[in-house]
Amino acid sequence: MARTPFPARVRSSSPSSSSSPTSIPTFHIPSPAFHTPPPITSIAHLSYPAPYILLVTLSRPESLNCIDTKGHQRLAAVWAWFDEEPLLRVGIVTGEGRAFCAGADLKEWNTTLSTRGSSSSPATPPSGFGGLSRRTGKKPIIAAVNGACLGGGCEMVVGGCDLVLASPEAIFALPEVKVGVVALAGALPRLSRIVGRQRAMEMALTGRNVSAEEAMRWGLVNAVVPPETKPPANAYAYSGGNELVTQAIHLALTIADNSPDSVIVTRAGISEAWLEGGVEAGTERLLGGEFYRTMNGGENMREGVRAFVEKRRPRWVESKL
Repeated sequence: MARTPFPARVRSSSPSSSSSPTSIPTFHIPSPAFHTPPPITSIAHLSYPAPYILLVTLSRPESLNCIDTKGHQRLAAVWAWFDEEPLLRVGIVTGEGRAFCAGADLKEWNTTLSTRGSSSSPATPPSGFGGLSRRTGKKPIIAAVNGACLGGGCEMVVGGCDLVLASPEAIFALPEVKVGVVALAGALPRLSRIVGRQRAMEMALTGRNVSAEEAMRWGLVNAVVPPETKPPANAYAYSGGNELVTQAIHLALTIADNSPDSVIVTRAGISEAWLEGGVEAGTERLLGGEFYRTMNGGENMREGVRAFVEKRRPRWVESKL
């Protein structure tokens, strides 16, 4: 049965005229448009601000978007659905209010320690904190870090997000040493690969805040987006009044405009070397892996080459990877 395509323009069900950097409207595409319905979750709002784009807004602003035990499982289900849904190509994650994510729900953790006497940290799914910090996945995810990005929130960005945009107010920190715990969700070894051993040691052993500008100099952030940033002239219409998310959507659409197969396999090639450590071993795994074998000579590869020869825009089909 044919699926309903994305409409040419997605309208907000609750448009906002606010210029607040945390004003994010909810957009709706009818569930029948998807091959499978999106998971139901109370910890985040799922919206679809443009064709092929999933926007996940962490929504516990009263708790600085801390994630509790159930929240990890629910977010993992969201990202697993995103990876398998052919009508979605790029994900964006941001936070509601003044924080991106301040990490684990320490109140819940304290209750667990007090009542059960257990010293273990809250359980997370195999894909890690918020379903992201140890995620392998198929499709790219952009972090739009709008404020405090602490502890597990920082681990989500370090381990699970392929590109990172930040507001000038954003701060990054691994403050676990200040409260007698350890960042165990996967960020420590990954952080050293991104920013280098000495900077990773400084950040993790002091627990200090790293500003958005400093994080960009270190290579942890791709770009800092000032609130007065104007969207690109060809940017997709977005009425959220949120420059950071608008820029993230523009970046996501730039990626989504490419072959979905090529994006998946290219991301896998970079991730292999990053995760496994050997560039040649990563290349060999990429060439011999299932993704490239399926893509090689496939519909989108043939269409891309044909469109180039015919000097026209390619008409990509849903990825079969």
